Amino acid sequence: MYGSTPTTGPAEASVSYPLDEFYARSGLRLPPLEVVDGGAIAEPARSLLVHERDMTSTLEAFHGAGIHLRPISRQRRGDDYFREVVLVLDETEQPVEFGAICIHLARFPEPARQAILAERFPLGHLLKDFGIAYLSRPKAFLRLASDATINGLLRLTGAQLLFGRRNSLFDPAGNSLAEIVEILPPVSPVRKSG
Repeated sequence: MYGSTPTTGPAEASVSYPLDEFYARSGLRLPPLEVVDGGAIAEPARSLLVHERDMTSTLEAFHGAGIHLRPISRQRRGDDYFREVVLVLDETEQPVEFGAICIHLARFPEPARQAILAERFPLGHLLKDFGIAYLSRPKAFLRLASDATINGLLRLTGAQLLFGRRNSLFDPAGNSLAEIVEILPPVSPVRKSG
């Protein structure tokens, strides 16, 4: 999609990974989702999703406010750390993204690993704070109908058509740092002020 992409291994098979694992573990059915062309996503969601930056800085710039994590669930499998989170604005606690991520902890220096496990700041924030070089490679752009779980987490009511992306982060050598599904709530075309 954006040029050559390093190989990620078995996780590459599913555009819903690792979100599908959290749903399966909870005994829930993943809402139907489809892969869409990034150019078909309406603004401002397109600008928030179709890029090779981290979502944290992109959302902070759009909303004019800092962002922190609200952890929903987590699981550790060796050096792989899975978590479901909602990114919320610092001042208002307004949800601005629901995400599921698998972070390969062994590929981070120890202070960054400890900060990741502290679950206060999104990974994009920590990559910047610790000066960790990375490549962001969106694998797919997604459209899905919200379900009760997503509605509850993003403070939505009724069926909502949402957009998101399946993204991979790599170090400069091509090693996978993280696999992510990022889903946005409906976004107003009017830019919010901080």
